Amino acid sequence: MVLDNARAAAPATDAAAALLAGLVSRGVRHIVVSPGSRSQALALVAAELERQGLVHLHVRIDERVAGFTALGIGRETGMPAVVVCTSGTAVANLVPAALEAHHAGVPLLLLTADRPPELRGVGANQTTRQPGLFRSAVRLEADLAVPTVTDDDASSAQTAELDAVAASALAAARGQGARAAGPVHLNVPFREPLAGAAPSWVAERAASGARPAGENADGSGALYQGGGGIGEADVAPEAEAAHVVEPGPRTVVVAGADAGAAAEQFAHDGGFPLIAEIVSGSRFGRQIVHGYRALVNAPELGGRIERAVVFGRPTLSREVTRLLMRDDVEVIAVRGPGEPVNLNGSTLAVDAVRAGVGEGDRAWLGEWMRASRARAVDLSPPAPDADGLASVVPHERLGAINAELEVMRAPLDRPALVDALWRATWPHDRLVFGSSRIVRVADELLGGKKVAVHSNRGLAGIDGTIATATGVALASQVEERPGVTRLLLGDLAFLHDVGALMLPPGETEPRLQVVVGNDGGGTIFDGLEVATVAGDDAMARVQYTPHTARLEQLALAFGWEYHRCATRVALDQVLTAPTGGRQLIEVPLPR
Repeated sequence: MVLDNARAAAPATDAAAALLAGLVSRGVRHIVVSPGSRSQALALVAAELERQGLVHLHVRIDERVAGFTALGIGRETGMPAVVVCTSGTAVANLVPAALEAHHAGVPLLLLTADRPPELRGVGANQTTRQPGLFRSAVRLEADLAVPTVTDDDASSAQTAELDAVAASALAAARGQGARAAGPVHLNVPFREPLAGAAPSWVAERAASGARPAGENADGSGALYQGGGGIGEADVAPEAEAAHVVEPGPRTVVVAGADAGAAAEQFAHDGGFPLIAEIVSGSRFGRQIVHGYRALVNAPELGGRIERAVVFGRPTLSREVTRLLMRDDVEVIAVRGPGEPVNLNGSTLAVDAVRAGVGEGDRAWLGEWMRASRARAVDLSPPAPDADGLASVVPHERLGAINAELEVMRAPLDRPALVDALWRATWPHDRLVFGSSRIVRVADELLGGKKVAVHSNRGLAGIDGTIATATGVALASQVEERPGVTRLLLGDLAFLHDVGALMLPPGETEPRLQVVVGNDGGGTIFDGLEVATVAGDDAMARVQYTPHTARLEQLALAFGWEYHRCATRVALDQVLTAPTGGRQLIEVPLPR
């Protein structure tokens, strides 16, 4: 191998080129970079790949924001995004996103730069034990060898080895050889010089297997047999591999987070009632159960359930959790992207299910549907009194006008807020729910609608909610695809991730509406046991986390358009107006 002396070559850069080109050539389209010195070779190669039009590059100063931005991209596309960061505490900031990716089954690739082995454990600056930091969560981890050679024509053994690492890492992140997709950690140590000119072959090598943005490496959008909430499509299971659920026992279908359309299709095929969480992506069709919490708790319905078929991961109601823990209920859980469900210790886990041939229990389904219709809630504002408004009788016309004004001036509450978001969102949009009190209100009240829904319910934390929604928006809107991403969350979840509001100048601005239900603190605790134990002072001091943050000033500081909507009419107008960028919509709510 002959080196071109005109090129300021560095082993670090050539290794970074081999690794990233290997990933991009196999379908990776998004790289999220948090700048740092030790990671500069990876960052500069990513910039070159962006310049060549081969990747979408996103730069974030906060590694936690970077990790959850990548998580949102992985949730939306089913392909992992790459996260690049420097050494030390930067790596530790990726732990929350890695844990969420692990429990939710979201593909994610973490490339963490490091000092070489001889500088670990000897007091070197910005150095800690990075290998093994994610061991409990990752599908694959590797502490790579320190690159030692430059490669002018992509012919070195080092380049071939790193290309093989890229192939293994991508396969593991997508769940090949493991029970589910998830995070992969490649620790990449570098010695100085930390960067040089990118090799001439990096773009050609990266483009050698490149496919259009949004298309997976196998030419499809589907990754998971057990669910459809993550990625672009459901996988139709092979009939001979599916577990057959025969008619007989009184059965319900439970759809938790990321269950997707497969749950609705199975419920339809088998003639079973469908208990679908709002974050499932399954809340549509004729057999969804409205007000399911009360019905699951009712002895005349929920008490007679003999079998539950579970898709996704249910997390929003204690009633469903108790159902899946019952000894007298046969539970069949379809393996999906997330952590397996086995709350009763005897759940049968299967890769896929299909309804057996035979007459379904129409009487059982009919009981649930009648009870469901009785509990359905119409949250739409009352229609105007057209006759009254057109009346020539003064008091009739005045009464109709006053009634209409009362509707327009009525303050928003949580039910009206979730209804407004639900009605404004359509199949080409994306709706993201934060882990706040509001998602439970939405789960309890909203009806059926086939829209793309996302949420971080792997661990149900409030970490990175805005960053996740940003990742979803960026991935869903590539190549000028239509639609708006709307995030609904509480004020504490918003403040927890306020750094994600920052977007570097020059990057693509997503169409993103962040809707904050602001009640001044964590009122979710009102419904938990702590409220019956703690006094008012203690609740306010250590549970509610009251605040006086001024969201308008935060929005302006980060360059967001700001709206404060105190009425349903005002909120509907903002949600349905053409959206060209980032909007922060604050909705004041009563405690």
